[in-house]
Amino acid sequence: MSRVITFGEILLRLTAPRHQRFIQAQSFAACYGGSEANAAVSLCNYGTSAEFVTRLPAHALGQAAIDSLRARGAGTRYIVRGGDRLGVYYVEQGAGYRGQTIVYDRAGSAIAEAAANEFDWKHIFTDSGAEWFHFSGITPALSDTCAALCLSACRAAKRLGLTVSCDLNYREALWSQEKARRVMAELCRYVDVCIAYEDEPGDIFGIRAPEGLSRTDAACTIARALRERFDFSAVAVTVSRSSSAMRRDWSAVLADRCSGSCCVSRCYEFDAVDRIGGGDAFSGALIHALLNRLPMQQAIDFAAAAGCLKYTIEGDVNAVTSDEVMTLAGITE
Repeated sequence: MSRVITFGEILLRLTAPRHQRFIQAQSFAACYGGSEANAAVSLCNYGTSAEFVTRLPAHALGQAAIDSLRARGAGTRYIVRGGDRLGVYYVEQGAGYRGQTIVYDRAGSAIAEAAANEFDWKHIFTDSGAEWFHFSGITPALSDTCAALCLSACRAAKRLGLTVSCDLNYREALWSQEKARRVMAELCRYVDVCIAYEDEPGDIFGIRAPEGLSRTDAACTIARALRERFDFSAVAVTVSRSSSAMRRDWSAVLADRCSGSCCVSRCYEFDAVDRIGGGDAFSGALIHALLNRLPMQQAIDFAAAAGCLKYTIEGDVNAVTSDEVMTLAGITE
C-alpha cells in the first residue's frame, strides 16, 4: 500500500564537476531526478510510502532510472515501459556571481509521447490504496497528451476521494503563459493543495501582490488570492532570494481555507551545495506534514526546513530524515 501517487517525468541529470563550465568538463556526474520523482523520494525519506508513475524506455537507462527510485524506497509498480528516449538535462552549477546554467534535451521523451490509454488511473489509485495524488505544472507542459493524462488522473483521484496537490512549477521554455494559464486553470479545478514559488501565480494567472509590502506579506497576499481564485483548501508559497550562485535565503507561507490564517516559516540563510530540488523536497515535506495532520504552523515549518536541507545535498533528491527536518524546524513531538 502506498499513501501517495506522484506522476511526471524522470530525467538523467549530467552535471559538470567542481563548478566547471561545460567547455571545461571532461566528464559529468550522473544521477536521475525530476520534480514528482524527487517529491516521491522525499516522502519515503520521511516514512510516508509513495509510488512514482511515469513512462520509461525498456532499455538499460530506463531501468537505471527505475533502480535509482527503488534504491531510495519509492515504488515503481505502475511505471509503463515504452518509447525510445529518456530525457536528459545538463547542469553547469556556477560560482560566485556566475549563475547556474541548465540545458534540457527532453523533446520526444517516453513520457511526452505516452498514449492516453497507457495509464489506468482508477486501477492505480485503488490497487495502491492511495490517499493523495501529486503532480507539477511541468508534466502537462511536456505535451498535449501529458496534459490530458494529468486531467484524467485528477478527475479519477477526485471521484475516488483522494486529496490532489499541484506544484505550479512554471517553465517558460516548455510552454507559453497563455497555454499555461488555460491548461492549469482547468487542472486547478480538481486541486486541493496548491504549491507555488512566489513569481509563478503572477506568471500563469496574473496574481501579484501590491507594491510596498514586505516579502512575507506579499507571499501571504498571493497565497490568499490564489486560494480564493480556485477555492483551494490550502496554498503554500515559497520565497527565495540569491545574492550569488550559491548564497540564498529561503522561507515559505501557508494560507489555509478553514482558519483563514497565513502561517509564516522561519527565514533560512545559507550557502547552497546544489540549487536543484529544493522546491520538490518542500512539496514532499508539505504533503507528509498534511497527511500526518500536523498543525498548519508546524506543517509549513517542516516543509521550509526540508527545502532548506535539500540545498545542502548534491543531486536532485533529498537525503535527510524526518528527525533531521524536525530538529532544524524546532518541532518537538
